[in-house]
Amino acid sequence: MASGLIVVQQYQRMVVQRFGTFVGSRKPGLHVLIPFLYHGTKVDLRERVTRVPTQKYITADNVVVDMDFVIYYRVMEDLVDRAVLEVQNFEAAVINLAFATLRSVIGAMDLATTLSERERIRDDVQIRMDEVTERWGVKVSQVEINEVDPPPGVKAAMERQKSADAIRTAEITESEGQRQAAINIAEGDRQSAILKAQGQRESEILAAEGDQQAAVLRAEGFSTALERIYSVASTVDARTMSLQYFDTLKSLGSSPSTKFIFPMEFTSMLAPFLGMGSMDQNSGGNRGNQSNGANEDDQNRN
Repeated sequence: MASGLIVVQQYQRMVVQRFGTFVGSRKPGLHVLIPFLYHGTKVDLRERVTRVPTQKYITADNVVVDMDFVIYYRVMEDLVDRAVLEVQNFEAAVINLAFATLRSVIGAMDLATTLSERERIRDDVQIRMDEVTERWGVKVSQVEINEVDPPPGVKAAMERQKSADAIRTAEITESEGQRQAAINIAEGDRQSAILKAQGQRESEILAAEGDQQAAVLRAEGFSTALERIYSVASTVDARTMSLQYFDTLKSLGSSPSTKFIFPMEFTSMLAPFLGMGSMDQNSGGNRGNQSNGANEDDQNRN
């Protein structure tokens, strides 16, 4: 720069002043500046990553927490002159602004919100910083919170609370499972009883229908048998009936202890057989008379 030849890199811009007065910015390339008349300041436009050291912050419920976070920021090309003319050291200004902004955001939240809503804290810090750093020509692109560390006593209380919540959730889940299981068992028993009753009812109906059909068939068979017996009996004479009666008596008399008691109607049943016997005797006497007469005729002829 003492010789007047200055090389500006692709990721840089140069702010030029003449006798201390801003005259413009220079793009990448080789530039010639007259020494003692012009002065150039290079500014890096690349995004910078700065980790803010761990600091103590007080929440709205007066709990001290340790936090550290990372800031991503860069100098805007069209406002590069502000990074040189509006602030002495924009990097230190951004870091100190991050401390103050985070303290303000955390101070408006309680411990539970601080621990559970990191994204909200990140967004609030980024928006508030970006509103201030614009006048320095700096754009805060992202803020990431690495760790939120409460005091040891608060940690122990939180762990006990988590354990109690876990136990309560497990008990609720177990009771819900038992209740659902009891409901399912009762519903299954009810469905089983309904199906069993329906099956028993259908079985009884089928059995009743089967008994009815069997009774009808037995009655029809008995009626048909009677009709056939009657039709056959109407053609049987008294002699055949008497012979059948005697055959039955014979089978009954096969046992030595059998006793016969003849009803009054028995003589009427014997009448046909008695008539047959008298008819045989008459026919025999007639045959004897006829033979005697023939013998007498033969003797007369002799």
